[in-house]
Amino acid sequence: MSRNMSACLLAAGLFTVTFAVNLQAPLYDAYAAESDVGATAVTAAFAAYVGGLMPTLLLLGGLSDRIGRRGPIALALILGAVATALLVQAPSWTSLVVARFLLGIGTALATTSGAAYMTEILGQDRAKGGALVVTSATSLGFGGGALATGISLGLQGPTLLPASYIVLFVAAPVLAVIALGLPRVDSAKPVSLLRLPVFPSGTWVFGAAMALAWSTTGMTIAVVPLELAANDLGGWTGLVIFLAIFVGFLCQPIARRMTNGDALALGFVLIPLGFLVLLAGVFFKVLAFVLAGTCITSAASYGFTYLAALAEVSLRAPDDRARATAGLFVYAYFGFSLPVIASGALADMLGLFLAMVIFATLQIAVTAIIVITWKRTGVSPAVALDAG
Repeated sequence: MSRNMSACLLAAGLFTVTFAVNLQAPLYDAYAAESDVGATAVTAAFAAYVGGLMPTLLLLGGLSDRIGRRGPIALALILGAVATALLVQAPSWTSLVVARFLLGIGTALATTSGAAYMTEILGQDRAKGGALVVTSATSLGFGGGALATGISLGLQGPTLLPASYIVLFVAAPVLAVIALGLPRVDSAKPVSLLRLPVFPSGTWVFGAAMALAWSTTGMTIAVVPLELAANDLGGWTGLVIFLAIFVGFLCQPIARRMTNGDALALGFVLIPLGFLVLLAGVFFKVLAFVLAGTCITSAASYGFTYLAALAEVSLRAPDDRARATAGLFVYAYFGFSLPVIASGALADMLGLFLAMVIFATLQIAVTAIIVITWKRTGVSPAVALDAG
């Protein structure tokens, strides 16, 4: 099997793993209604994903170094199908929590092993190109699942078994078998199964930027749809979540031609700008502003910041990529979960919009602190030119 074919099949597997993650997002309000719970419970269920992901990253980030890259990816695909099947069999808030937990485990297994595997397949000389393939496949997956369910609901009407779920049930097992058949290009290392992530020197600012960017994406996926539904715009949830990630994918080729430092700096500008535009759209009930703000934050989160950060840690830890990737996602999912849960609690106490205003205020302040600290410490990227 050629390198390019192997890379394409691996990308298809990573796409499908992440496709499952937000597949159920347009049905959050339906699952919440089944159990009669509020915004805090919805955001807690959303963040249960991180409850599965974080321990896996922290304890098993180097698992694929010992057992190989293929097994964890195949397992992640099966976990995605099982989690979605649970929601079909027992649609409720409790099932959503369990499903999101399983999806978190699968994402952690697939992203840490997949990022390292892609570089090994394509070769060290195409490290940044490999990072682009991984970020593109996962970005499309994270956004595509929500859009697919949104389209399915639009065509089928209200249902708890949208066609998008069926597509996953068919594709995941097939791709799991294919993943196990991919060529083994890595060498097993006699290391402990329990290996903590590593944080390469000089990458803290990239990790902090990921935390900031993905906290914004988390708000867009978990909290903004609740506000849209309250304003009779719930039918646009799938598109909003898709744009929250897909536009970032479109920006990745541009980010690839930039230095990692320049891409990161642009991300710092776009993150608060985009959320402010989105917030204005919610306040004035102008859907165009909501979509525009979502696109801007997506460009930052899944475009410039994501690619720059993943490429940087890969370059700074060439002999320990799986664990370094795990370290990066520790930052990312810390931001993806805790601010969202806090905002959900604030929404139940103060209202959804005021919770979003408080988040925006803190977001701007934290962005300023990170940028000022970055400039003062003088941390520079590992490379100045496209290494792909």
